[in-house]
Amino acid sequence: MNLSFKTVALIGKYKTPAIAEPLLRLAAFLAGKGAAVVVDSLTAEHLGQHPYRVLSLAEMRGAVDLAVVMGGDGTMLNIARTLAPFGILLVGVNQGRLGFLTDLSLDSMKRSLTAMLQGEFVTEKRMLLSVRVMRKDAEVCNAVAFNEMVVHRSNIDSMIECEVRIDGDYLYTQRADGLIVATPTGSTAYALSAGGPIVHPALDVIALVPVCPHTLSNRPIVVSGASEIEILMHRVGEVHVRFDSHTNFDLQLHDRLIVARHKEHVHLLHPVGHSYYHTLREKLLWNKSL
Repeated sequence: MNLSFKTVALIGKYKTPAIAEPLLRLAAFLAGKGAAVVVDSLTAEHLGQHPYRVLSLAEMRGAVDLAVVMGGDGTMLNIARTLAPFGILLVGVNQGRLGFLTDLSLDSMKRSLTAMLQGEFVTEKRMLLSVRVMRKDAEVCNAVAFNEMVVHRSNIDSMIECEVRIDGDYLYTQRADGLIVATPTGSTAYALSAGGPIVHPALDVIALVPVCPHTLSNRPIVVSGASEIEILMHRVGEVHVRFDSHTNFDLQLHDRLIVARHKEHVHLLHPVGHSYYHTLREKLLWNKSL
């Protein structure tokens, strides 16, 4: 068989021993198709004895054509941020709950991956956010987010207060429990729970969604993906910035956050016939009768 992907990496949900059996089953299947199988080093800790090459995520640069991520959306978010600069295509096998990013099931993964190895697939490019925290003109934090960046309070007794500018133009001074800056991918995550719009992932836009704003006229706004968003902290208390619910950083008074589209993108692989609208209907239960 003339394979579209010669070397396939398998990555499982972190610290989940139950992933071993289905992942080894998939590894044997792919090897039987003629693919060279690589296993992520952290995943390998739960697999016991196996014949497959073990690489860290960093070592996969230039060595892997396709990465199959077995877990939930949280696992995919973490892996995608790391592998995006390497240009490695990603496909997800869902073992979580919603699975907006991991659209293969355990039942369908062999059939779908067989077709993908034969060149039958569609690719999708997804935006990442680059976030810098500036303190007295010095950069004190630099992070990448796939879903969203969130400024939020940890002290329930006070709100955050921040000034927001888009490409240098003053937008508003926000008093709220928090502020979400989301990619189209992140529009179906925390931003959706906070009343933000669902944004098709093909759009080059960024959404700003306040969390419980003090002024009810402060509504979500969608801006160009080419925009630079500046957030100046006027009131903090115990306030953090969080990236994809994964990394936190404590903010101080007068810190400036600079948010922009990251130069790299995540490249997802889907089966032929994949439909984002079908995913919405299925995951949000829009096809259920009331």
